[in-house]
Amino acid sequence: MVARALEESGLATVHVTQLREHTLRVKPPRALFVPFPFGRPLGAADDPALQLRVIRAALALFAAPAAPVLVECDGDDPYAGQEIAIPQASGVAPTARLPLDAADELTALRRSYEAFVAAHGGRTAVGFTGVPQRRFRALVRFLEAYANSEEADLPERPPEVTVPRFLRLAADDLKAFSLEARVHDHPAEPFGDLDRWLWGTTALGALLRRVRDRLKASGDPALDAVAFGIAR
Repeated sequence: MVARALEESGLATVHVTQLREHTLRVKPPRALFVPFPFGRPLGAADDPALQLRVIRAALALFAAPAAPVLVECDGDDPYAGQEIAIPQASGVAPTARLPLDAADELTALRRSYEAFVAAHGGRTAVGFTGVPQRRFRALVRFLEAYANSEEADLPERPPEVTVPRFLRLAADDLKAFSLEARVHDHPAEPFGDLDRWLWGTTALGALLRRVRDRLKASGDPALDAVAFGIAR
């Protein structure tokens, strides 16, 4: 719908979609369907040839003779035979014995995380909170206080960002940190197994479930939405 509004203002658009059925209903002017997992519209990480192929296929739609047009990206599918849905907390059972302290867990992962960032030219998905990663133990204590129904806040939280919103940003930073460290140590691990590792075997996964549960216990639909984002 945003694409249609932009087109009415004179701006040509191309939409890369992972939801064919929704795209057929909404009918954006130009859309490229990719059969990749959610969150990976350009395909597998560290595969510039594939990503360039997707981008070129999307840009080629500007030459389409009529709109609306929906085209499927051709070529090999790097996820053929793999699950498309990313495992979420609700679908992963924790192991019987989890690490006790999420802060100590993060400290143990720090070297792997820093090696990942160095190997990727400084690129990282960490940075939502603006808190330096070497202060992430404080983020963990912030989440623990909230999960324990205590007064929870952090000096780095901007005044215009609410505590629930900052909880979500903190969760996103800590998840990205942990997953990037894991990718460095296990580069060939399928993406679904990465999320099963996070939700099934880590102290962070257990802590985020507790934060989710307190948010949902409020009965506030707005906090329900934050809880959903934290535990996925």
